[in-house]
Amino acid sequence: MADFDLAVIGGGIVGLSTAMQMQERFPGISVAVLEKEPALATHQTGRNSGVIHAGVYYQPGSLKARFCREGVKATIRFCEERDIPYEQCGKLLVATDEEELPRMAALYDRAIENGIVMERLDKAEVARREPHIRSVGAIYSPTTGIVDYGRIARAMADVVRERGGEVMTSSEVIHIDETPADVALETGRQRVRAKQVIAAAGLQADRIARMCGVDLDFRIVPFRGEYYRLGADKNDIVNHLIYPIPDPALPFLGVHLTRMIGGYVTVGPNAVLAFAREGYGFGDVDLRDMGEMLRFPGFRKVIKANLKSGMLEIANSLLKSRYLALCQRYCPELTLDDLTPYRAGVRAQAVLADGTMVHDFLIGETGRTIHVLNAPSPAATSAIPIGKHIVGLAEAKFALKAA
Repeated sequence: MADFDLAVIGGGIVGLSTAMQMQERFPGISVAVLEKEPALATHQTGRNSGVIHAGVYYQPGSLKARFCREGVKATIRFCEERDIPYEQCGKLLVATDEEELPRMAALYDRAIENGIVMERLDKAEVARREPHIRSVGAIYSPTTGIVDYGRIARAMADVVRERGGEVMTSSEVIHIDETPADVALETGRQRVRAKQVIAAAGLQADRIARMCGVDLDFRIVPFRGEYYRLGADKNDIVNHLIYPIPDPALPFLGVHLTRMIGGYVTVGPNAVLAFAREGYGFGDVDLRDMGEMLRFPGFRKVIKANLKSGMLEIANSLLKSRYLALCQRYCPELTLDDLTPYRAGVRAQAVLADGTMVHDFLIGETGRTIHVLNAPSPAATSAIPIGKHIVGLAEAKFALKAA
């Protein structure tokens, strides 16, 4: 059995950021990161849109708003320190009809309240900056950027190793025994014992929490975000990121055009209920995942409350022409031939027993463990502030002494 001061469950960007910052705060601490996949950043971290979010959308005063605002600067600073390419290309949130203008104005006000630099653009200015985009106006976020978060996560893992930590891939935690003195983790390959555990398990967060006895009745419900990639002839179709004005009745931001750090443009994502937590294709079904969802009353309540929008999302997923129509609202020249296959992602959405979809960060605890139960977008942008926040919780909870 390998012994450590701290074990971190989850080799995504939140877990690695936390491990890295625990080492910085407490030099000499022995740390192990346990990742169930053969490689790091395989799921949410490596399958998102690669956007460095400015924090436009989030409820003022929420952890989302605070962490995102801090995360922009922290992410860029880390990229510069580790020589990781990024670009602050800016984002336009475009209104495509007059009915969206009041929602756009409200979004502008919220962004200003959150301390985000924003600019109003009229129809003519949008056309000047983005000749291929149709709108009746837009708001512009100049600090929004793009990056490869998988590369950031792997660089964080390098830091963990440089500081003496171990990063163990192919190490799925299948059993946890917590005692007043320590926590034993069974991975199938070996047993790891740690004085404290921090879990940032993403799509498996509820299962790890239940193994530890976290006192919160919730489940992770997976939503697949499907993307297309535009052909090389469309690499210069936009100069910024192009987002629609989101519908406040829905928890997702809508299909958008995203310039990627690799020089190409993607379209997406939608938000379709996935039939497997790691179900990246429409036909991917996991009976265990489905059974847990169907038995959970909160899931049934979410489906009942969102049945119409859910069915529309499924239709948009199955019919490429419907997906295209979402893009053509603001970029009418796109055709079906422009949409080529691209990787999908799955978002881990925490749902409470009463049917509440948790929209902010959610933390749970036991005697010797701390759990990130919900880390919604912009978790990748916010990973460094989230990690710093968890380090503060660990310092107080475990009575650790900083250097």
